[in-house]
Amino acid sequence: MLHSKARWQTGCAESSVVQKLAEAHHLDTLTARLLALRGITTPEAAESFLHSRQDGFHDPFLMKDMKKAVDRIRLAVEHKEFIRIYGDYDADGVTSTSLVVFLLRKVKARFDYYIPHRVREGYGLNRQAVEKAAEDGVDLIITVDTGVSSVEQVTYIQELGMDVIVTDHHEPPDILPQPLALVNPKQADCPYPFKHLAGVGVAFKLAHALLDRVPEELLELAAIGTVADLMPLHGENRTIVKMGLERMQQFAFPGIRALLKIAGIESQQVTSTHLGFAVGPRLNASGRLDSANNSVELLITGDSGRANELAQLLDELNQERQRIVQEINEEALAIAAEQVQKGNTFLVLAKPDWNEGVIGIVASKIVETYYRPTIVFSMNDESGLAKGSARSIESFDMYENLTACRELLEHFGGHQSAAGMTIKQEHIDALHRQLDHQAKAVLGTDDLVPVIRADAACHLKDVPLGWIEQLQNLEPFGAGNPSPQFIVENLRLTDLRLLGRDKKHMKLVLSESQGESAVQIEALGFGKAHLSELISPTARLDVLGELGINEWNGIRRSQLTLKDLRITEIQLFDWRGTADAAARLDSLKAALAASEGCPDMPAVVAFAGMHHHALPQRMDALGCPLWIWRAGRGLKPANERAQGLVFGQMADIVLYSLPTTLGAAEQVLDQAVCLERCYAMFKDERSSAETGMPSRDQFKLVYGSVLKQGSWDVKDQRLMTLFSRRSGLSPAMIEFMLTVFGELGFIQEHEGRYVPVPSPAKQDLSRSASYQERMKLTEVEQFCFYSSASELHQWLLKQRMETSKEVLEETTK
Repeated sequence: MLHSKARWQTGCAESSVVQKLAEAHHLDTLTARLLALRGITTPEAAESFLHSRQDGFHDPFLMKDMKKAVDRIRLAVEHKEFIRIYGDYDADGVTSTSLVVFLLRKVKARFDYYIPHRVREGYGLNRQAVEKAAEDGVDLIITVDTGVSSVEQVTYIQELGMDVIVTDHHEPPDILPQPLALVNPKQADCPYPFKHLAGVGVAFKLAHALLDRVPEELLELAAIGTVADLMPLHGENRTIVKMGLERMQQFAFPGIRALLKIAGIESQQVTSTHLGFAVGPRLNASGRLDSANNSVELLITGDSGRANELAQLLDELNQERQRIVQEINEEALAIAAEQVQKGNTFLVLAKPDWNEGVIGIVASKIVETYYRPTIVFSMNDESGLAKGSARSIESFDMYENLTACRELLEHFGGHQSAAGMTIKQEHIDALHRQLDHQAKAVLGTDDLVPVIRADAACHLKDVPLGWIEQLQNLEPFGAGNPSPQFIVENLRLTDLRLLGRDKKHMKLVLSESQGESAVQIEALGFGKAHLSELISPTARLDVLGELGINEWNGIRRSQLTLKDLRITEIQLFDWRGTADAAARLDSLKAALAASEGCPDMPAVVAFAGMHHHALPQRMDALGCPLWIWRAGRGLKPANERAQGLVFGQMADIVLYSLPTTLGAAEQVLDQAVCLERCYAMFKDERSSAETGMPSRDQFKLVYGSVLKQGSWDVKDQRLMTLFSRRSGLSPAMIEFMLTVFGELGFIQEHEGRYVPVPSPAKQDLSRSASYQERMKLTEVEQFCFYSSASELHQWLLKQRMETSKEVLEETTK
């Protein structure tokens, strides 16, 4: 077995809706189903979704205070007043700032822009920046992607004689600032029909209103910020991103072109995925580690040479950011593990001097690992404050729950899934207790397991290459319009190999039999190489992933990008012939530790009768619990690691040594009621003399020699050595045969000598107890050493079925 990381759910669409969409747009049933699952339930909605164009944009003046904002900007332009764009340091903020830079250039305004430093100033408007604006002679401040929570700062701006227009998309607090204009579609009394614009989307609507046309030339910037800020890609956002990508593929700004190039992306091939995973992180890196002004300059420059220099700088900053994230993440994971072990549902991780610019990324990684709402704080001992970044899970509204704790916070803002905040260090523990209490009140066990929603379960034959190509009609993919995901079950593993410089990724070749034919597909598991140790070559896999096309040397093949996988039957791993058992066990332990939900140690079983005297100490050194099975005594813990553990609760069992009988192995497996993976090592540490069974002719040879000799001095090693050389039998084997003859009454020992018994009764060799014991061992050897991996697996499954049947019969008596 191998458990999936998440709960798999398959979407449900009404068949009548699917049929109507298929007929109206000449779609196949599966594509129509995908549309219906995304809430596209009418032919008109499908037309708009599939063919987004300018008519998908709403009237910008439907947005509350938009006319006030436009009128004030026009007045400032007319009177040549000085305008300052006040932005934010993330990708949404810098694209918003850059977009308004282009807008104000077009209307020939006098302006500049300002983005606060993440560490020195923090998020949003601050008094020092406001005072500097007044000193610089600013008449009008336009905020982008910030300001909706800045009640005091907006009042201060006005007290200093400046006007302020706030454009934002974050959740409005209960008490709103009172600027000249507050443009945010999420205001309760705002009639704008689409509520999910990014900050750059709101800025784009401002440009739409001020220019009195859809500013298509600004769509590239709007698309990047929308994707990077994880806005749902439906409605107006879909139109922005789809049209923005089309322009980017043809007319990319020098800065965007340089970013794509340094990320190894052809502008003609750019997708929303590239924006989210290549462009967005590089734009974010500047504000996380340095000044976000670098990113704005990159986006607004018309100089290709300067754009290339800045793209190189952002790429280097992004690499440094990745290094810092990994370092902090390792520390944060250790703290998170302790809190999970204590039973915390809400995780709060805090440490002095963690880089404030990356704690949001670390919080996301902790949620990915433990799937619990999480805040990561960077504490500043000098100020006594801590700045935090929160990430949540599906069933927990972070903004709502932080609002319930606002008396403990100096400042906070955000939305359901993410938030930022400042707190006094002495309040961190109280905040943790309160949030953990709130989380426990609303989250059940199932809520703490992520859900992956697949569009359909299918067979490989149902999704040919041509159909996969048609999936491009549903792009751009992202939040709210995820890449279609499919479940394919009962696939046979044909090949498995590791990829990448650090071998962190794995590629599977999976086969599905349908009648007399078989269909194959390659499946790529990025960052899933640790699972390779937990997948047996004989396993049958269920996979969930995204279908795509891999093109190499002109050959196009279907390809699956793995999101999750599971194996529902007990697995058998053929470890026979393993030379370095310690290395193999270490590798398995590492794989188990890296797999969420798995214990980090396998149970090792040895069988009495083998040479295992030093085994307990060896297993202690490896950190593996050891049990030894003895006839008449059963299975007992044999080292310190095994003490206190319940064998029946162990999921991974290593059959280390050769069992004395198959029945002994079966008795051990009967007790492994939670068995998921069995590793058959079957090490045979006996000498060659202790193995094998002599032939009947060899028995005759030895008996004839005893008869000829008349007597055999047991202590005469010269005679034993001489006969051993002549017969080709080892001394130990000869002694075994003499023991058999003694048990059958063919010879007897007298004063240290073996002598023949006159006229012994005829008896079959099999009547000897020693012969029977070695015969059993020979049968075990034949099965354990020479059966195929598939035969071993079938034996394991059969034994498990018989055990289950016995348990069922026992419970139903």
